[in-house]
Amino acid sequence: MLRNTIFLLLYTLSTIQLIAQEISPLGIALEGYKYPYPVNYIELHLQGESLKMAYMDVKPTNANGKTVILLHGKNFCGAYWGETAKDLQESGYRVIIPDQVGFGKSTKPIDLQYTFHLLAKNTKLLLDSLNINKANVLGHSMGGMLASRFALMYPENVDKLILLNPIGLEDWKRKVPYHSIDYWYEQELNKNYESIKKYQLESYYDGQWKEEYNEWVNLLAGWTLSPQYPQIAWNAALTYDMIFTQPVVYEFDQITAPTLLIIGQRDRTALGKGWVSEEVRNTLGNYPQLGKVTAKVIPDAELVELSNVGHLPHIEAYDRFIKPLLHFLKEE
Repeated sequence: MLRNTIFLLLYTLSTIQLIAQEISPLGIALEGYKYPYPVNYIELHLQGESLKMAYMDVKPTNANGKTVILLHGKNFCGAYWGETAKDLQESGYRVIIPDQVGFGKSTKPIDLQYTFHLLAKNTKLLLDSLNINKANVLGHSMGGMLASRFALMYPENVDKLILLNPIGLEDWKRKVPYHSIDYWYEQELNKNYESIKKYQLESYYDGQWKEEYNEWVNLLAGWTLSPQYPQIAWNAALTYDMIFTQPVVYEFDQITAPTLLIIGQRDRTALGKGWVSEEVRNTLGNYPQLGKVTAKVIPDAELVELSNVGHLPHIEAYDRFIKPLLHFLKEE
């Protein structure tokens, strides 16, 4: 009872703050938010539930016969790949952009045991439904963990692998104390416009804010106005647990696909940094170091380091991101 009372109070305060910021409420499947390309759906039957997985299928005018699949991060959806998809399309690539189950315009299950293996299998089912046998796989942040898992599970279906400031280059549970899904759920319920912007400012952009970044704050903040926000928050909590407990770092040496690491050097993203001492915190999320180590472990890897760029190179420094990407994709 006390927990519900606290939630209602926090929810009311959050609503007042969001109205002050003129944030538009968004539905559980991002109703009210338009994606850059038409959205399609594939039906999935998982753990007793019938679910829909949303995706965009961007077809080129002058096709080169190759496909790129773009995998989004934890606090994002496929929409933030809009500019990337446009340039890939113009370069002849077919571009597939899914929203993973639990994210974006896809179904938010009542209760699902999330694993990266499951999300990789869902992604493979999507490609199979589109008769795509092989693709270049690009993953950002959490999408980098998923892209790595996909490449490990389905090596025969991967042309090239691109990891853009992926999380999971280190095993946080070796240094960070475990927190339960209930804890993550409470954290999600407490979110509002101010806390979301503060997190993105500090974690993604290292204190350097631009007006165009507001779109990705407003999207998450608009969700907190949904009557179904508790269900959204629950899915977010489940996927935090997945990220924390299912590291992929120990298997990088088994990746066989040619791999490009694009690493913004200002990035210091690490799950649970606020739960450890300053001494331990300073050892986490060191992307300049993590990028070099990972490039040495993956057998056929190339590293591009972007100086003075944070966690989202394709948002913060697009031109510096897209050039090495296109170059890598065109290499024989």
